[in-house]
Amino acid sequence: MPRNAPMADAGSGVAATLPELIALRALVQGRRGARQGRHGLQGHALSNLRGRGMEYAESREYAQGDDARHIDWRLTARSGRTHTKLFQAERERLTLIVADTSPALYFGTRTRFKSAQAARAGALAAWIAVRDGDRVAALRGSNGEAPIAPASGPRGALRVLDALVRWYAQSPPDDAGLAVALDHARRLLRPGARMLVLADPASVAAVPTERWPALAMHHELIVLLLTDPLERSPPAARLPFASSADARIQLGLDAAGTRQRWRQEFTAPMDAALETLRARGIRTMELSSAAPSDAWLPLLDRKGGLR
Repeated sequence: MPRNAPMADAGSGVAATLPELIALRALVQGRRGARQGRHGLQGHALSNLRGRGMEYAESREYAQGDDARHIDWRLTARSGRTHTKLFQAERERLTLIVADTSPALYFGTRTRFKSAQAARAGALAAWIAVRDGDRVAALRGSNGEAPIAPASGPRGALRVLDALVRWYAQSPPDDAGLAVALDHARRLLRPGARMLVLADPASVAAVPTERWPALAMHHELIVLLLTDPLERSPPAARLPFASSADARIQLGLDAAGTRQRWRQEFTAPMDAALETLRARGIRTMELSSAAPSDAWLPLLDRKGGLR
């Protein structure tokens, strides 16, 4: 990252700090919560119709007009009278933050590293969960580290923020990939949950395409592709890089062949990930390291992909 890169806020831009992530709470306090009405959070309302974010409450005797798909067969068999199940909306929805910790994220040429931007975006999601009265949890692709358990309120958010600071300070040596993280998420999620995936485009491109529709079917899924301006629009020039403490190399991006290989390495995975996710109706966007960290928040108000 250039020494004189402009910073939009406090912090080095190389790694997010806990005070920096805590301060982001102010960015969401002025946004209206989508689940709040005139009288605050919706209460429990029993219904025989099962939808997203609904859990079993009780059973009662079947009445004309009830959905036959929700007959409680066990109670019906025990009592000899037909019963149907009633469901209620979960008061505390789960917001799950899935953090890709691929080494490709620990890089940046404008404002901050992609990893620092990922930590900031995840922190905003945690504070939105607090505002909406939801529980918040987080996990990464690791076969050794357990997920940050779901919890509500500022204490739950702070546990997630602390994890984001740790995970995005440097690439964890046991990173097992985004696909493993999504496997962990599938076991933790319940219908109606919100899941925010923070990922490098190449990590998304490596996940089998059939995995995404299954995750989006019963959950609110948002995917942020962390990018850097250099990856999308490299200058037609020779760029110097330090390969070690005493060695430097130059990358000739002024040559057509080199620029073509650059596009194959960086631009193609971005476009492939965007096309794959948007074609399946998943809300997704690029979040550049130079963009405001809250630029993705309008996705919360949209259905389907951002175009």
